[in-house]
Amino acid sequence: MNKINLMRIQVAAALAALSSLIASAACAAGDEVTADRVVQALEGTFGVHPGQRRNHTKGTCAAGEFVGSPDIAPYSRSPIFSGRPVPVVARFSVAGGNPKAPDTGKTPRGMALEFRLPEGLRQHITMINTPIFGAATPRTFLDLTVAARPDPATGKPDPEKLKAFQATHPDNKAQANFLAAHNPPASYANGAYFGLHTFKFINRDGKTTLVRWQFIPQDGEKRLSDEEMKTAGPDFLEPALIERTRRGPVHWDMVVAIGEPGDPEDNPTLAWPEGRRKIRAGTLTISAAMPQRGAECEPINYDPLVMADGIAATSDPVLLFRSPAYAVSVGKRLAGQ
Repeated sequence: MNKINLMRIQVAAALAALSSLIASAACAAGDEVTADRVVQALEGTFGVHPGQRRNHTKGTCAAGEFVGSPDIAPYSRSPIFSGRPVPVVARFSVAGGNPKAPDTGKTPRGMALEFRLPEGLRQHITMINTPIFGAATPRTFLDLTVAARPDPATGKPDPEKLKAFQATHPDNKAQANFLAAHNPPASYANGAYFGLHTFKFINRDGKTTLVRWQFIPQDGEKRLSDEEMKTAGPDFLEPALIERTRRGPVHWDMVVAIGEPGDPEDNPTLAWPEGRRKIRAGTLTISAAMPQRGAECEPINYDPLVMADGIAATSDPVLLFRSPAYAVSVGKRLAGQ
């Protein structure tokens, strides 16, 4: 094990320990939603799979590069938009904590990117293939995870608990309706991925612009038909992506929507109006894909708050919560728990 990986494990373990201490103190003070509680809820619903992620457990590694467009320079000074190729380590995934989740499940698909910038700097972008998220607050995510816990008698979630959750958490409705109405993508290469949260772009003059982004596949969006859902099998996404990259690189256009006054900036369950100005910010190219075990993406903690200069977070409570939750998860994962 090299020094960098050892340091990552030590830092992750320290973060997890610190988060657990904070969580214990918070729980003693009341029914506060903490990162530790959310990770424990994921473990209670999906089981503990030592050494693996607690959410988006099933995944595939990939490698490529990103080339930014000069059209975005008036809005962000981020080095990912320099126009020079930036190496990217990517991970595609299926939502949930089940490492054997079927690829036909009507759950989100994920794309996580680590941009490897000069001098060891990093920029993370994590996305899913629904245009809105299913929780406006960490509480909704926690309650959904608990409501989805399998009944020991049936091995499936209790329909009455899910019904009660839906009745009391209207912020989950938009994403739930989207997932129910859309079959999953036929390939990771045919998925459009959304950043969900509002971010701040900061230009060279220090001006801040609120933005949201998505990555649109140049292969085109394609979903499984109802007939294909019956015959696709549980594990088609990884081999399909590997085969697709063997035939040539796969490309996505990064498209940035420019916010206007009144656009929601702290609620990822609310979409922006379609009429927002959109700018092509660059092109992601994935040139190779491989199983995640032992591959470069496996140990990476794709914390969305890892940002280079020129991109910053908003006050979105779900976005801010993800970082400590990821820290608890990665601490357990890298410790072999």
